[in-house]
Amino acid sequence: MRLLPSPRILPTAFLYPALSTIFLLFQLHASPQDHSPIPTQLPGHDAILMGTDWYAEQWPASRWETDVSMMEAAHLAVVRLAGFAWSRMEPSEGRYDFEWLDHAIRLAEKHHLLVILDTPSAAPPAWLTLKYPDTLRMEKDGRRVTHGNRAQGSVTSARYREFCRRIATEMARRYGHDPNVIGWQIDNEYGYSQMSFDDDARHQFRDWLKARYKSLDFLNQQWTTAYWSETYDNWAEIPIPDIPHNPGLMLDWKRFVTFAWASYQQNQIGAIRPFADPRQFITGNFMGYAFDGFDHYTVARSLTFVAWDDYVATGHLDPDKNGISHDTMRGLKRQNFWVIETQPGFVNWSNLNNALNKGEVRAMAWHDVGHGADEVSYWQWRSALNGQEEMHGTLVGPDGEPEPVLAEVTQTAAEFAQVQGAFRNTRVVSDVALLHDYESRWAINWQIHTSRYDPFNILKTYYQTIRKISQSLDIVSPDVPLDQYKLVVAPGLNLIPKQRAAHLADYVKNGGHLVLGPRSGMKDEFNALLPLRQPGYLIDALGGRVEQFYALERDAPVSGSLGSGTATIWAEQLKAMAPDAEVLLRYGGSNGWLDGQPCIITHPFGKGRITYVGTILDPNLMTALAQWMVNVSGVTPVFGPVPDGIEVNRRVGPGSTVFVLVNFNSEKQLVPLPRPMKSILHQLDSPDEPQLSQPDTAQAEVTQVELSRYGVVILLDQRKP
Repeated sequence: MRLLPSPRILPTAFLYPALSTIFLLFQLHASPQDHSPIPTQLPGHDAILMGTDWYAEQWPASRWETDVSMMEAAHLAVVRLAGFAWSRMEPSEGRYDFEWLDHAIRLAEKHHLLVILDTPSAAPPAWLTLKYPDTLRMEKDGRRVTHGNRAQGSVTSARYREFCRRIATEMARRYGHDPNVIGWQIDNEYGYSQMSFDDDARHQFRDWLKARYKSLDFLNQQWTTAYWSETYDNWAEIPIPDIPHNPGLMLDWKRFVTFAWASYQQNQIGAIRPFADPRQFITGNFMGYAFDGFDHYTVARSLTFVAWDDYVATGHLDPDKNGISHDTMRGLKRQNFWVIETQPGFVNWSNLNNALNKGEVRAMAWHDVGHGADEVSYWQWRSALNGQEEMHGTLVGPDGEPEPVLAEVTQTAAEFAQVQGAFRNTRVVSDVALLHDYESRWAINWQIHTSRYDPFNILKTYYQTIRKISQSLDIVSPDVPLDQYKLVVAPGLNLIPKQRAAHLADYVKNGGHLVLGPRSGMKDEFNALLPLRQPGYLIDALGGRVEQFYALERDAPVSGSLGSGTATIWAEQLKAMAPDAEVLLRYGGSNGWLDGQPCIITHPFGKGRITYVGTILDPNLMTALAQWMVNVSGVTPVFGPVPDGIEVNRRVGPGSTVFVLVNFNSEKQLVPLPRPMKSILHQLDSPDEPQLSQPDTAQAEVTQVELSRYGVVILLDQRKP
């Protein structure tokens, strides 16, 4: 495997060489093409699992066995414990009480529930924050946050980290060899990446900068601090940036935020691992594509696998929007993942906390599995009687009786168990990748240039149009090996320094098709403009360049071999320089500068091809472009034609392929199959009281299937992948 150095690794290497080595080893972990064991599938247990979060400490112990008995009856297999129980586990400094947790774990084991333990650092106890107020975050206005919420600990506080390490160590000493504890989750949602703005954090940021740049002269050069008299002659002069500020300073602050949370996480991993069985995994719960508080690629490296929290909030499941989050999270380590939290029906923190429709919870769970999830857990089991999340949806009400949604979860859990064998050793394998880079995303959002420019909507447009055709797609870092992909699309790769450009050019030379979207190749690794026109160091490969960019007041007409339509929001005036560069679309009459100029150019390079798309196209032209990209790259659908609204997902194993089809239409749909396959998800005896049954492996193959609204079909294709 070829690994290019990444600028985001450098600060870690300078400050903590051992930590950098660990990160690098995990970056070199299994690629999607190998047949190594899948870490998300636990030896000796079902390949796909369902679970819930149980806060046993909130309830009398006399109730516990009733709860775990109900979980077992609901076919749940995993329960998560202790995440917010620091004050129960350490009621006063240095005095630990784990007997209650011992009892809860043994009851879970009795009822065949595997246990994940969370480290409780997201919610420190009152005795800690009162005695040591420096462990609390300081806001920008100089106020310390108060006790009684969560994520109030300071990620940069050495004292707070020491207390986090102590409680994690004590937990690991006690449960690191517990046969029913399968793994650990660090913290909870990483404090939403909130930072402290006290002197300690400022000093650490400056030390980080010293390690990265070595000299102020070099820092001043890369940040172009001669602009607006920003030049620094003392490290102490460098502030924590507000927005807007110098782009180089802002990018390095986000890198420091990433470093702070990665090392905070590593502090607890380092406490657990010496006392834990190798079989016990360590993960964390990310928050999907929408959250960009730190660079997830860096933070994910030292985890066994990625887990994330999947909430729809207002409205209903958008399979494309949710699919982007699944595929982004899967792409962090290019492995299957867990959905370690998801809403059982509704949440309490949105503007409109509507419930998912009947049947939608089940469809969402299977949608998760299709995209590579090997576990789905519902947050939470039972409503707390007080606290900030009283109104959040649950599986069991405050009276201890099932909520209506539990029957649907129970049915789905039984289905997971029924067909889990088909998913053993399977993973998502795609011929198409979208490139996603947090640093480029930050850079664009900080200097958006027009409020109408929405990088997520642009990504979603590429995602949904290409995926509708290819039916499988990965979202990965631009710095990982790309040779497995026939088509690689970068909708907004703003930062393309020399090493990244060489990596992408090598991919094209070796036969790949690289498609760059607007704003590509503007900047280097310091968030500074390149002394070249876009796409910078890829100009020669493209056989052309961007002459100028324009934020559009109104749509501009475009036409060419892809058809006719409009360019909207953003337009770049391209110039084809190589004689064999082909213009696919040109602008019509617009602002004068764009009139008649190339809008999309493509150029053969080496054994492959590079294409530049200089605008945001209307939906019809975007579909035509996607079809052209797929055709010229030799990409074919993984399944075949299906009606609109039917999502197809494929997971590939060594000897067979399994397809997950979900109907998101309001009406019943008939889907013809491209070849005979076995439909292995059988109708359970009763949705209210599901019974486990084994699939009939001798069942005849089918040539078409019918799906009702939110209907799910699991198809086993035993043709050699």
